This record gives sequence, C-alpha cells and structure tokens, in this order.
Amino acid sequence: MTESEEPVRDDHAELLRRRALTEDAARPDAVDRRHAANGRTARENLDDLVDAGSFVEYGRFAIAAQRHRRDLDDLIARTPADGLIAGTARINGDLFGEQRSACAVLSYDYTVLAGTQGALGHRKKDRLFELIERMRLPTVFFAEGGGGRPGDTDYPVVSALDARAFKLWAALSGVVPRIAIVKGRCFAGNAVIAGCADLIVATEDASIGMGGPAMIAGGGLGDVAPDDVGPIEVQAPNGVVDVVVADEAEAVAATKRLLGYFQGVTAPGAVADQTRLRTIVPERARRAYQVAPIIETLADEGSVTFLRPKFAPEMVTALARIDGRPVGVLANNTMVMAGAITAAAADKAARFLQLCDAFGLPVVSMVDCPGYMVGPAAEAEALVRRGSRMLVAGAALEVPLIAVILRRGYGLGAQAMTGGSLHEPLLTVAWPGAHLGPMGLEGAVRLGLRKELEAIADDDEREERVRQATAAAQENAKALNAAQLFEIDDVIDPADTRKLIIDTLTAATAHTPRREGRRFVDTW
Repeated sequence: MTESEEPVRDDHAELLRRRALTEDAARPDAVDRRHAANGRTARENLDDLVDAGSFVEYGRFAIAAQRHRRDLDDLIARTPADGLIAGTARINGDLFGEQRSACAVLSYDYTVLAGTQGALGHRKKDRLFELIERMRLPTVFFAEGGGGRPGDTDYPVVSALDARAFKLWAALSGVVPRIAIVKGRCFAGNAVIAGCADLIVATEDASIGMGGPAMIAGGGLGDVAPDDVGPIEVQAPNGVVDVVVADEAEAVAATKRLLGYFQGVTAPGAVADQTRLRTIVPERARRAYQVAPIIETLADEGSVTFLRPKFAPEMVTALARIDGRPVGVLANNTMVMAGAITAAAADKAARFLQLCDAFGLPVVSMVDCPGYMVGPAAEAEALVRRGSRMLVAGAALEVPLIAVILRRGYGLGAQAMTGGSLHEPLLTVAWPGAHLGPMGLEGAVRLGLRKELEAIADDDEREERVRQATAAAQENAKALNAAQLFEIDDVIDPADTRKLIIDTLTAATAHTPRREGRRFVDTW
C-alpha cells in the first residue's frame, strides 16, 4: 500500500474538513456577493500579490468572539480567520531572490462581518506586528473594513482602549516599509491602519474616513452615505492617498512595483535618448513646462511612479530607478505656482525626504524654483512653520542627495530643494541655461535699488532702470558665474546628467555603511 493509499486518520480528516471551511470555496454565497460588487476576495488578492506557494498563514482557525450569541458551527463556517488573513510570504522573488522578497501580508476580509476588527483579529495583529519588527519584514496590509466590531461578546470589555495593535503598527514607522491597500469602504480603526502606513494605494471607489456613517450620525453630524464620507475625489487632492488605481488588480500590481523600490537593485532598464534633455527646458524663464518627461527620460524606461500627484502639484515626488538603482526624485513643477514652494508643497517634500531617508533611497532633486510662495495668503497657511519643515527634513538626510539646477535656483526655496545649501548635496550641478540668486532677480533689484528708484519721478524712466538692472542681474546670475565662484560643483551638458548621477551614487555607496537606529516617517 502506497502512502497516498493509506487510510486518513480521523484527526487528519477533521483538520482537512476544518481547513476547507476557511477557504473561499466553502462560502460561495459570500464570494458571489463580493464579485457582484466588483470586488475580489481577500484570498484572491493575496494569491495575486504573493509568490506562489510562499504564504505561511497565522491564525487561520480563529473565529469571531461571539460564542455567547451565535452557534459555534455557524461561527466556524461564517467567520473564518475572524475576518483577518495574515502571515508571511514572498513578493517579487523573481526579481530579488528569496531573502530580499520576504515580507508580511495582512488582509481584512470584507466578506466576514464587513471587514470589521474583532477581538481575535486584534490579537492576531499584535502577534504579526511583533514578528514583523523582529524579522524586519516589509508589510502589505489590505485595510478595507468598517472599523471596530461591537458585536463580539466573548471577552468582557468597558472601552477596549487597552488594545495595543495601533501602537504596535505605528511603532513600525521607519522600521520597515509598509504599504496599505484600500478598496471600497475603510473607516475608523481600519482607516488608521491605512493612515499609519508609509504609502496608500486606493481604488477609485474607495471611501476613507476616521469615522463611518454610524459614528457621524451618533455625533449629531447628520446622515452621510458610506461612499460620501471620504471619497477618492477628496482623499487624492488632499494628499491622503499616494497612488489611485482603477481596481484591486491594478492595486496589487502597483503595490508590487512600490514594494520593489524598497527591496533593492534590479538589472538596468532601457535608457531613453538623453540628448532630448538639451532642449526640453524653455529658454524663456517665465515659460512653464512639464517636469515629468525630464524625470522619465533620466530614469530607466517605465520605472517611474509618481506619488500624491494631485496634492500640492507644484511639488513632484516620485520613486524611480536609474541604472537599476531605486531612487527618490523631488522636483519643482513650473506648471503650478511657477514651481514656488507652498506650505502644502513643503509638507509633501518633507515627508518624502523622510521616507527616502528611512529606507535608504538616494534622492535626486530637480530644481527650478523661484523661492517660497510669499504673501498674506501664503502666511495664512502657516508657511513659516510648514515651509521650515522641509529644511529640517533636508538637514537630517543621511542618504545621498544629488541636486540638478534645471533653470532657476532662487532664495530659500532653492536651498530647501538642496538640503539647506548648495554644498549639502554630494553633487550640485546646473544645466547651461540655469540662473541662481538670493531671491527673484527683479525683486532683488527693486529691493536693492529702492532709494535710487524712489528718486526717479518719471514712471517710465523708473521702470526702464529696473529693466536694465534686472538684465545685469540676470547676466550675473548665470550658472557659469556661480561655478566660477565654486558655489556649485559644475555646469553640465544635460545629456550627461544621468551618467553623472550613476557615477556619483556608485561612489557614494561603495564604502558607506548603513546607519543603525531608526527615524519614524510622519504620516503627513
């Protein structure tokens, strides 16, 4: 008799029966409802995300803590894993090998009590979060769900505020990269799971909020439909969501790509024609242009992912690969606010710098900045504090920073884009048409010649004097003049930019050990 023909012991048969009840096939009605709502099940998402056969599940046999109010067999059949599937796995193993692809994955199961957070689910999170810290596992968390579950009755509670899961999850900030995926409704504690993550990928039908409709109504704030609490039309422009996708399949693909930036170096990708960079920036200083094509030309083809593109669009943040090496890219977008740094742009940039620094990603800063936005409206946005935050984040950088002045590098804004000073980056170069100055040139002229200009009675004559002085200042502000005084390291052929970045990063990382310790990444 072969091993496969041996009779199955009763205990083994019971294990197989109970194990089958945790699979989607045991609940076809719930699966059908999920599919009818244009969603995938938690296990379908995990199967798509992780490398085949690599998932090690924890707490598969947990059930909802409702034995006092529901039949045990019903709980076993209807609340598998207590609505939270969790374990370790590998992602992108074909690119990074077994060790670097190791990760943790967790997913609320919306087909089980609407993905709410149960008593055993909290214990399971506690267990996984502690293991994640011990094993230093990058983590992906599918966060869809309705928040806390008041129906669990097996454990006596008054407030349940002693739950440690949120502290443990927040404490992983800066320890391991964490990506949250949100499809559909994500409220209260589920939203906090997403909000504490380093990156949020959300589908177009997502609604994310610190409280759901019941909490809103209970607070006397009226009746709000679930999909109107925090729709993507709100959560993308306000900066909550980093990447918006059409559906869960795209969310998984985007997440695998994002995770890859933190998993290491790949083979170099295809390279675009670098000579196009010589003419991509307009010669006229006041003419706006798209900066995204510059980033995409410098990077390996198809490797760029833009983050929070609808939030503070005057500041561009992106992850990319250059010669296979993952980098963070910071850039001014002259199409919005002429590329000036607003309070929101400073927030966006500062958090991005923290993210790159926490996980060892070099930063390439593409500078075309007229300075910080100024004026009463800007100050009403707490610009002094929020704008200074970018300087603090830049000063704290320990990863390599390379700055490229594309056209304008003026004032404190340009300094913020270069870590606080033109000599803070490992390399600061300028393209031939670039100009640098302590502030916008015309403004500098009007300020510096104020008394002389006030003495000129004729308006036309006064403005002509301003034009002449501004033209002289423009000539003096040329990048070559700054290079003559060694304010910057070089003025380069734009077509050489990519090679200089590659060579500098090679030199910077050849003998530099990674620091010990950690820094958290702000949620905002």
